[in-house]
Amino acid sequence: MPLLRGRLMLLGALRHAGAGSVGALSVAYAVSALIPAASAAAMGLLIGHVQLAVGGLSSAALPLALFVVVLLLGHLVDAAIEPLRYLVRTRIDGAHRAEVASLAAAVPSLDRLEDPQVRDRIRLVAADPGNWTEKTPGDGALAQLHLLARYVGAAGAAAVLAAYAWWLIPLLAVPALVGRAVRSRDFVKLARLWAQGVRQGRRADYWKHLVMSPAVGKEQRVYGFGEWAVDRVAQGIHASLDPVWAFNRRLWRRSTATAAIMFVPLAIGYAAVAHAVTQGNTTAAVQTAVFAAGLGVYLAVGGTFDESGDIEGALPVLQAMARLREEFGTSHFPGGLTRVLPPMSNGRAGTRSDGAVPTRTPLVELSGIRFAYPGTGRPVLDGLNLTIHPHELLAVVGLNGTGKSTLIKLLAGLYEPDAGRITADGVDIRQLGIGAWQQRLSVVFQDFVRYEMSVADNVTLGNGVVPPNSSARKRAAAEAGLEHLLARLPDGWRTPLARGRSGGVDLSGGQWQQVVLARALYAVHTGARVLVLDEPTAHLDVRSEFELFGRLLARPGRASVVLISHRLSTVRRADRIVLLDGGRVAECGTHEELIRLDGSYAAMFRIQAQRFTHGYDDRIDSEPM
Repeated sequence: MPLLRGRLMLLGALRHAGAGSVGALSVAYAVSALIPAASAAAMGLLIGHVQLAVGGLSSAALPLALFVVVLLLGHLVDAAIEPLRYLVRTRIDGAHRAEVASLAAAVPSLDRLEDPQVRDRIRLVAADPGNWTEKTPGDGALAQLHLLARYVGAAGAAAVLAAYAWWLIPLLAVPALVGRAVRSRDFVKLARLWAQGVRQGRRADYWKHLVMSPAVGKEQRVYGFGEWAVDRVAQGIHASLDPVWAFNRRLWRRSTATAAIMFVPLAIGYAAVAHAVTQGNTTAAVQTAVFAAGLGVYLAVGGTFDESGDIEGALPVLQAMARLREEFGTSHFPGGLTRVLPPMSNGRAGTRSDGAVPTRTPLVELSGIRFAYPGTGRPVLDGLNLTIHPHELLAVVGLNGTGKSTLIKLLAGLYEPDAGRITADGVDIRQLGIGAWQQRLSVVFQDFVRYEMSVADNVTLGNGVVPPNSSARKRAAAEAGLEHLLARLPDGWRTPLARGRSGGVDLSGGQWQQVVLARALYAVHTGARVLVLDEPTAHLDVRSEFELFGRLLARPGRASVVLISHRLSTVRRADRIVLLDGGRVAECGTHEELIRLDGSYAAMFRIQAQRFTHGYDDRIDSEPM
């Protein structure tokens, strides 16, 4: 990113803080920057009147009052600057973080978010500094504004010098500019060295999180890998920061030469003016004004390392942000995070005039789907064809690794197929817009998220683009079998699902699965028309699963249901069962048809039947609250 463009972008970020706040801060900065020049002129005027005073100090009263006013004004402005800085910086960084969140949240597919380079950029643009070299856009914008004000102050101090000793202006300003350029160049190198260690720093952060996480504490203590994990943290930190520390040591050794470049000319100039006073070639008033104004020029031009550090530290953030905008595109979030379903182009289903989700349950078809995860050459799905009929309960079964969960991710638009297409009522979901299509889906993933929120929030997160609907939430809880758990919770719907929160509780795996099912069913009751369940009952006992499956047969909200389950004794009641093998549909039909076929499904069913006959329970569960 060109330096001038980057600095203009920093100034452009000031618009997020509001014209009034930025205007007030600009005036305060300018006044504060001009205080040294004003105090130099007032001090010289005061000393001159004191030297000329014959009958007393009455003739110096006005210059003295002027000098006091300048000092008081400086104190008042300095007191006002910090609150204004805080206000402007927090508004800029708040807007920046909101855009980062919008970019990441609005990207419908996961492949780009999983790219290591993209993850490094996201870490860089997060505006969450982890060390002194990292700066936020708010820091950089304030520094750029302050630097401009410093140059205004330098011009004022130079004007005072021009009135007394103009030759001091180039003598002081040129070395100060050279010193500042050297220090700015060093900081750029330092920031680049740090940026090169971002990936190693991310790895260290991951291991640090594992070491400090209560959830990992059980295995860490049982398996004894705590010291090993701490070593991984140390390795990541050293790989990330050792080059920075080495450069810092070289930087300190060069600091003596940089200081000489700036301070020697200042000393020479001061000595020349002092000599002129002793020779009677000028007055003490001139000497005082020159000393103060000269220091003002030096501080304004040369003493700007803080601003340079903030500017150079913020520019990589802006550069990474620009790359993220190119990577993710800005079309995903023209109106923020809220997405409204566009009408389907074929006119068979779409949004109503009030913006509500369509009521039609679509015919979904997957045709010729081929997909391999990025970085791998082996396709997980290869030539898969599958139809999901409206209001159908479709069961998907197969051995581990046959692509069942991958099928769900493709159906949810989290990945795009390498070949083939997915349509809803004949329209490619990419043409509909992945965000719009995802609003018509409700998915329970096998690795579902356990939010440390209240039960109510955990359920209503199932549809975050509509106002919370308490009646839909209650219906979803009843269908998921959650009512019994709610009756036992200390604060009902308001109970936080985290032991670390006040009044919170921990749930067992089966209880969490009921909460997550209620979340998915809530989405169905608020507009979703395809319910996808990936092993939704792995933590439930057979009886609970049987009861849940009976409720699913009622077609909640008249949605289509796609169910992945390893328990064939339960899915036998599905309208249709498909068996995946070799990345495609190997068998398809009702339970009775597949048993008569006597293929892979029939063999799997007989094996499971024998295991359950001997009392085998494959439920995965943990202790309840």
